[in-house]
This record gives sequence, structure tokens and C-alpha cells, in this order.
Amino acid sequence: MTARVTGESERVTFTSVLRVGEFRTMWLAELFSVIGDQIARVALTVLVFNETSSATLTGLTYALTFVPAMLGGILFAGLGDRFPRRDVMIATDVGRAVLVGLMILPGTPLWLLCVLVGAMTLLNGPFKAAQQALLPDVLAGKKYMVGMAIRNMSSQAGQLLGFAGGGLLVSAAGAATGLAVNAGTFVVSALLLLLVRQRKVAVTGDKRPSFFASTTTGARIVWRDPALRTLVALNWLAGFYVVAEALAVPFADGIGAGAVAVGLLMAADPFGSVIGAVVFGRWVPEQVQVKVIGVLGILAGVPLAFVVLQPGLIAALVLFALSGMMATGYNIQGTVSFVRRLPDSSRAQCSGLNSTGLITVQGLGALAAGALADVTGTANAIAAAGVAGVIVAVPIALSWSKVRHNDPVPQAA
Repeated sequence: MTARVTGESERVTFTSVLRVGEFRTMWLAELFSVIGDQIARVALTVLVFNETSSATLTGLTYALTFVPAMLGGILFAGLGDRFPRRDVMIATDVGRAVLVGLMILPGTPLWLLCVLVGAMTLLNGPFKAAQQALLPDVLAGKKYMVGMAIRNMSSQAGQLLGFAGGGLLVSAAGAATGLAVNAGTFVVSALLLLLVRQRKVAVTGDKRPSFFASTTTGARIVWRDPALRTLVALNWLAGFYVVAEALAVPFADGIGAGAVAVGLLMAADPFGSVIGAVVFGRWVPEQVQVKVIGVLGILAGVPLAFVVLQPGLIAALVLFALSGMMATGYNIQGTVSFVRRLPDSSRAQCSGLNSTGLITVQGLGALAAGALADVTGTANAIAAAGVAGVIVAVPIALSWSKVRHNDPVPQAA
């Protein structure tokens, strides 16, 4: 597969980016981890729903795989600006493997399971921040944009495999096996990251920033730049659009489907995202993507609004996939534009604010939708989330049309 990026003197392909050894290693490490995470999400949501028959508690469990990352991002994302970013990623991988391993112990009560899930998610914050801060050093110029498209496509494909395979695995072997697979993928990721070259920390001035300074600088940088604020708001629309995944278990139950259908419903959005990553990474010039990301933020909510019609399994899969395809379009370019505006010395903290905030709003969206589903029904809750996303996206799109002209022009590698 070849991706072309329009430019006067540079032609960047998927193949040429994958030839960069360090990127290839980070890409594989992330892919293993993503697949394991989705298997664990299927295992946890099925486990809780089977024990409680509550959409609220199912939404809460799913939310715990997202929400605590915000705290981790606020408090610990700056570790990637204070210590070698590769080492931060390895340390958090090892920590998450241990925490998931503890979930497998027989007789673990639900409250302790929730604590362990929350602690594991907490470590996602510094990992993602360090990862996003390191990538621009590994991929220069337009290779970074294509690399992000590859990451998004493979990440969504990993979610697709993890969700679909997770449904089959949990149905056949049980939740503990799914969690064991997740722990193993963290170990594999840590081992792969040992192959990435260690880089010195970029420091502004003569000394490393204090812990307090590293936790507040990123927020100040983002708040003072209207373009950065708008891009953060755009990316955080995922809080509305994740609802379809979060309520897959009660939705499947409502249409009389089983665990395999749960995996398929959870995989539909990532499947659409893979298609979107191919389309935007291969055929849509970056200059066009910058212009339309606000509109795509609006369109991502429209398919979910049609779930109010109480669709069957096939129709629901199509609607969820369409939403994922549109969301990928704004997410890839929105993240690239965001990171390119950041100073290297604060890149991890700012990236952590964006990425962990993204994870957190998805968790909050899942929690709110679960509570709403118990009152209005699952299909109505998903539709309401889609409509709310469209309404919130309109002013964000208008803001982006005003501030996008100040976005830096990508430099050639």
C-alpha cells in the first residue's frame, strides 16, 4: 500500500516510513498493546454485565479503562520532558503488565478489580505522552504525518482484531484468559522498546524543570494559543462518539445477540477508522485535511443519530463504521497539527494533556451514556450522544475556520 503526500520536493510513502527502524519498532510495540487492551475491555465488560446485568456498571467498568488516564496525564505526562522518553514508556509497560496480572488472581472482588483497572489506566497517561513526544524525533517532516496515518490505521485495525477476537476468546476461554493475553502484550511492548535509541531530554535553560513546573507548563501553552485550544476541543469530541463501543454489550443484549456480536459491534468503529486512515493517509492531501477537519468533526456524529431508529445488527455495524471513518479524518490531522505547534521542551506534557484528556472524555462519555441507557434505552442513548456531538462540533468547526490559517506549514524532511 502506498501513501502519497502532496509536496513540491518530497514524496512520502507508507513503505518509506516503515523502513525507519525505530518507527517500525514503536509501531509494532503499540500494535501488540492495542490488541491486548481491546481483548481486556471485552473481557471486563462481559464479566461485569454477566454478574450485574446493569448497563450503568458496565459503562462504569468501561469508563475505568479511560478516565484515570487524565490524572496520569496531568501529574505524570511531564516525566517525558524530565527523563528519556523511551525509558518512561518501558517503565509504564512493565507496571501495566503487573497490574493486569493481579486482575487474574482467583476470587478478586469487583471493587478491587475496579481499583486495578483504574491504576492500569493511570499509567496510560505518561506512556502516551512520552510516545507522542518521541515520534517527531523519529520521523521528520512529512514522514511524521504519514507515520501518524499508519499508527492510526494499525491501531484501529488492532482494535478491530482485539474486539472481534476478544469476543471469540472470552466466549471460548473466559475473561481470565483475555486478561492474561493483555498482560503478555505489555511485556512484548516493553521488550521491543528496548530496541529504540535512547535520546537526551530536551531542556529549556540550564536545568531540568521542577516536577510542579512540568505539570503546569503544558496547560499554559495550550490555553494561550487559540489554535491549540480548538484542536484539543476537536479531538475531545470522541467523548460523544465512543458511546457506541461503550454500550455494545447492552445493545447486543437488546437485539438478542451474544458475545460474538459484542466483539463485532465494538470492532465496527475501528473498522471504519481503518478505512478512514487509508483514505486520508493515501488520497487526501494534507492541505485539504487541515481545512476540513472541523466539518468531519460534525459528520462523525450524524450516523450515530440514526441509531434512534432501533437498527438491527448489520445496520448498526454500518452506522458505527461510518462514524469511525469520519472521526479518524479529524483525529489524525488534528493531532499532527497540535504536536507541530509545540516546543520540544514541553512536548510530552502538552501531548499528555491532549491525549489523556481524550481518553478521559471517552470514559466520562461512556459512564454518562450507561446511566442514560438505563433510563431511555441503549439505542436512544447512543443516538443522543451522536446528536450532542454534532451540536458541540459546530462552534468548534467555526473556530477552526478562523484560526487554522496560523497553523505551521509542514517542513520537508
